[in-house]
Amino acid sequence: MLIDSILRTSPVMPVIVIDQVEQAVPLAKALLAGGIRVLEVTLRTPAALEGVRRIRAEVPDAIVGTGTVTNPTELQASIAAGAVFAVSPGLTPALLAAAKDGPIPLLPGVMTPSELMQARDAGFTHLKLFPAVPAGGIKLLQAFNGPFPDIRFCPTGGISLQTAPDYLALPNVLCVGGSWLTPKEMLEKGDWAGITALARQASGLAVGSKR
Repeated sequence: MLIDSILRTSPVMPVIVIDQVEQAVPLAKALLAGGIRVLEVTLRTPAALEGVRRIRAEVPDAIVGTGTVTNPTELQASIAAGAVFAVSPGLTPALLAAAKDGPIPLLPGVMTPSELMQARDAGFTHLKLFPAVPAGGIKLLQAFNGPFPDIRFCPTGGISLQTAPDYLALPNVLCVGGSWLTPKEMLEKGDWAGITALARQASGLAVGSKR
């Protein structure tokens, strides 16, 4: 599946931290019930990869990938777990080389013009702006659109339900990443209905120009 199609599927890509493997399937089902199909499971916990495996096996309509992929070993582990895409907070020559001809697309993270140019030179035109808000947020994305009109972004980091519409209105933004869809307290309580409600709010956000 092409990264462009993945990023256009939902206006918000939830950034998911799974502490307990048992949370994975009900969480994925709750997000799908609210209209969010693309799920980024971050490799920040020991349960992450098994969570991806279970979602792939039991929630076939979910488009599940891994996040916080920082090296080729983590990329290969993601592929083995069944992830259909990977997201990185940054980029290194080793990771870009491993991903370039790999079986799943990588969404590498950038924060500066130089990093953006390195990613583009390696063949990547769809990037994650991270951390979006500390890096400059909307003004930075507007500035990037002038010299880099061919680049499309999924900004992540510090974005909320309230600020997401301003990002989604930008011509170079296809979706945003957000952790607000899966609050830790809701996961701990198993409040799947509450997560579905948050997902429904997010899936209803309007996306602007996708040229």
